[in-house]
Amino acid sequence: SGLSQEAGSVEQLSLHCAEGSLEWLYPTGALRLRLAPRLPPTSAAIKGGSPLHVTACIKPTGTFRGAQLYLEREGVLELLLPEAPRPRARCFSWLPQEKVALFLQATPHPDISRRIAAFRYELRGDWLARPALPAASLSAEGACRPCNDTEILMAICTSDFVIRGSIRSVSNDAELQESIIGVSATRIHRQKFLLFQEGGRPGRPVGSIRTPLRCGVKPGPGTFLFTGWLHFGEAWLSCAPRYRDFQRIYKGARRTRQNPCEFPVD
Repeated sequence: SGLSQEAGSVEQLSLHCAEGSLEWLYPTGALRLRLAPRLPPTSAAIKGGSPLHVTACIKPTGTFRGAQLYLEREGVLELLLPEAPRPRARCFSWLPQEKVALFLQATPHPDISRRIAAFRYELRGDWLARPALPAASLSAEGACRPCNDTEILMAICTSDFVIRGSIRSVSNDAELQESIIGVSATRIHRQKFLLFQEGGRPGRPVGSIRTPLRCGVKPGPGTFLFTGWLHFGEAWLSCAPRYRDFQRIYKGARRTRQNPCEFPVD
């Protein structure tokens, strides 16, 4: 609470968790949030390397008021969230050796009405490798291009969800610049949380997967293997090869013993 702070003071905090949230009541002065995550294993770590980048995503609540959020990188400030922003995620990345922090500065108001500057955050290692995040600043080209064979094989091993199924519908949200793909699942190979639940035809779990609007996803026939990541509780698409193409790629890699993990293939 800013009620315990003096005007003009700067409180220092460290964010160590890979994801979490911050709520600042009655913002006064400023908060400096050092980003020092204890990162979970990544695809780079699985392959024996270390993350090339660290990526953070910030998503303000719909009631974000009373402060502005800046990215502090090597002493230079960049505005991330103005006061009363749209509830969209902003993402940025940095090299492990760079010094970065978030600077949350209270904005002056003539009254003392209740204001809350609150946001959720995610901190990941090597997140630039594949996921199609809803931020133009992150890998604008890579978010929409088809995955190559190596990326597909790694996606089935490391993704938050791996779902075999078909496209039921595609709807577009122009305000959020997102496409929402309605998927009917024929087999759930993996899902970290209950993303797909019964609701379609008997025995066919259904769910939705998001991707940037600029990728121009269209509904089409056939069976796909959808892989991707959880982003603020929502499923985001990474790789989605046609299932028959995945079978060919995986069987070829297995013959040459280049498959990074075992995966059931019909």
